[in-house]
Amino acid sequence: MNQFITEHLGELAALVTAVCWTFTSMSFESAGKKVGSMSVNIIRLFMAIALLGTLQYIRFGYFFPEGADAYQWFWLSISGLVGFVIGDMLLFQAFVVVGARISMLIMSLSPPLAALFGWILLGEQLTMAHILGMTVTMSGISLVILGKPSKGKRIKVKYPLKGILLAFGGATGQGLGLVLSKYGMGDYDPASATMIRVIAGTIGFSVLFIFTGHWPKVIKALSNGAAMLRISIGAFFGPFLGVSFSLLAIKYTTTGVASTIMSIVPVLIIPPAILLFKERVTLKEAVGATIAVLGVIVLFWF
Repeated sequence: MNQFITEHLGELAALVTAVCWTFTSMSFESAGKKVGSMSVNIIRLFMAIALLGTLQYIRFGYFFPEGADAYQWFWLSISGLVGFVIGDMLLFQAFVVVGARISMLIMSLSPPLAALFGWILLGEQLTMAHILGMTVTMSGISLVILGKPSKGKRIKVKYPLKGILLAFGGATGQGLGLVLSKYGMGDYDPASATMIRVIAGTIGFSVLFIFTGHWPKVIKALSNGAAMLRISIGAFFGPFLGVSFSLLAIKYTTTGVASTIMSIVPVLIIPPAILLFKERVTLKEAVGATIAVLGVIVLFWF
């Protein structure tokens, strides 16, 4: 058993990461329905700073990131604003509108979108496998969200279009944020780079809330014990455990293998969605989620 764990440490870490993302998305969906997605966003970022800072202090002896130059701070901050402020703001609202299961299914577009942005911005090669993977993933998502057209309509969307577009915006922000992270990180420590992104995201939301007058709602949310428990669980399994195990996965196995295993969240989330949220999941939706994940596998393996 010990030999098996040692030989497959990266793959096992990636699997743990996928489980963490599942807990995170469902926790934030539940919290967002209680106190609003915007409040959940900034509270979990403050929690993420505390957790990631503690992790850095244990590893390196300092709380806030050190050793990054102005170039890295600039691009990682832009990445944080795109990924956390724009991407997650849209994703968390999608959690409230269509739920974590459908939102995370559409988020499976994030890896192929990252490949597309890498081709546009970094000149990375965009192969036929990337295009095929994106097409397969889109097919799986379409199978889930599209229903039988009614009379007089060519297309029928089974879920609120607003939620679908919000989740797609979240996937776009995540994909673009990942590419910008790669552009700015270089050989800098990934955990410290994540901390810079979180700090930028926190500042971005703070400024936004000053202009929108949202701070009173955040303060009110802090007094909601049920919501704070769920946000705490989401922050622990997401920015803390999730990020830590994802870095461990990439260290001990290839990025393609790790990314493929971590992308199975749309499938993993089906059982808890049925058991905890009493969602009705059809065979067609389960098959569609599986096809969407297969698209990500094609993206990295062929």
